[in-house]
Amino acid sequence: MYVADSRSSKAPGGPATQAAPAASASPAASPAAGPVRRGTGLRAVPGAVIALGTVSLVTDISSEMVTAVLPLYLLTGLGLSPLGFGLLDGIQNGFSALVRLVGGHLSDRRGRDGAARHKAVAAVGYGLSALCRPLLLFVHTVPLIGAVIAVDRTGKGLRTAPRDAMISLATEPAHRGRAFGVHRAMDTAGALLGPLTAFLVLRLAGGPLLADGGERHGYDAVFTVSSCVAALGVLILLLFVPNRQRGDDLSTSTPSLRAGLALLRLPGLRRLTFCAVLLGLTTVSDSFLYLLVQRRLDLPVSLFPLLPLGTAAAFLLLAVPLGALADRIGRHRLFLAGHGVLLLAYGLLLSPLRGLPAVLCVLVLHGTFYAATDGVLAAAAADAVPAEQRGAGLALVGTGQALARFACSLLFGALWGAVGGPAALGWSAGALALCVLGAAAVLCPSGAVAPGPSGAVDQGPSGPVAPGPSGPGGGEPESVGGQPEPAVAAKPSETTQEETR
Repeated sequence: MYVADSRSSKAPGGPATQAAPAASASPAASPAAGPVRRGTGLRAVPGAVIALGTVSLVTDISSEMVTAVLPLYLLTGLGLSPLGFGLLDGIQNGFSALVRLVGGHLSDRRGRDGAARHKAVAAVGYGLSALCRPLLLFVHTVPLIGAVIAVDRTGKGLRTAPRDAMISLATEPAHRGRAFGVHRAMDTAGALLGPLTAFLVLRLAGGPLLADGGERHGYDAVFTVSSCVAALGVLILLLFVPNRQRGDDLSTSTPSLRAGLALLRLPGLRRLTFCAVLLGLTTVSDSFLYLLVQRRLDLPVSLFPLLPLGTAAAFLLLAVPLGALADRIGRHRLFLAGHGVLLLAYGLLLSPLRGLPAVLCVLVLHGTFYAATDGVLAAAAADAVPAEQRGAGLALVGTGQALARFACSLLFGALWGAVGGPAALGWSAGALALCVLGAAAVLCPSGAVAPGPSGAVDQGPSGPVAPGPSGPGGGEPESVGGQPEPAVAAKPSETTQEETR
């Protein structure tokens, strides 16, 4: 912790800030930039991102251990209906969304030293989730389990925006897609190890794989191990993640919650949030998708806890290369393409194909969807908001998407109960296809060309527009109708600030 904080204390405000303009002509030449930005690949990813990725890896092992066994435990052991399960599954997204705005706002507030409180708020979120794991040992009814899930998701909502804000502030705009890809790959490694760990713990504990309402010692063992792993994640965060990131300016101003909501006046952020909500309304939750895979493709019930492994493996392998691809071709384009891949997974699941090959193809497509959308959306949102309100801006996009997925869980559960799982998926696939077309019209209007690696201009309706502050790899330029954002005209661009540092 001392080493991490001592490095971050050399951030803006030191001698590098007072360097002559000639010395700050480019980020690579800036003394504060360090040698890490001279390289490519993983060398362009700051150490703070690796530390945060490690925290997410360990925490995801803990959370996915529980997630892997929860659907069967609720549906088979406690006899919960698909609608009831949709409500509980929606709670995981809904409660997270309700507090995500609060987490983003609190993390942007300044402490006595003038630095944002991103790490402090993230620590509270991780700690709250860790405290919930042992409670699963003492609750065995649906309402109590729902309450524990709600508190756990509250912790997730608090930590998500400040964590992503720390990643974006620690990384140069041109490398944000790659940095978020590295973080999501490490996060997914935890998602890959979590279900496998739960599967092994159940076997070693000798408990039943399917809950029968009587013997629960196998699941109690899973919850106990999950609690210990979650505590380790909090410890890593406190010891190895710097309190301040390189791109965090010292400031005495305290953004208000109203100012955070006013970020939606920025056309770029408003368009991105609208499309995230629109597509989230037709994105079937993972748990429902895995239940459909198991029932539709005739997979043995004993292998159900291993289904998330296929998704996580594809996500792990593709997160970094697709993040780098987003830096080159534009983050909005890859975000839309990822939802097209999800549509292919729905189509394959509805096809007459059966057996293990079909299962593997669906899971690979599902993992590709996450690799092309999860970190890419965060990187695109970071491009659209100023650094001093990064947490609030990321929270707005994430909250909109989470609330939309909460609504989708409720609607899909009700539709499943009314017409059956396959028919419900068919309706969702049709709606997703329409939403992808609508989002494409909003994010990539005709005549707009995303900037390429060489920093090509955006040919908007009013003529050429120079690349925005995100630079050559910063995704879609922040312009509407060929006009630059008002926020950019009112203050120096983030790239200029980064170069000064």
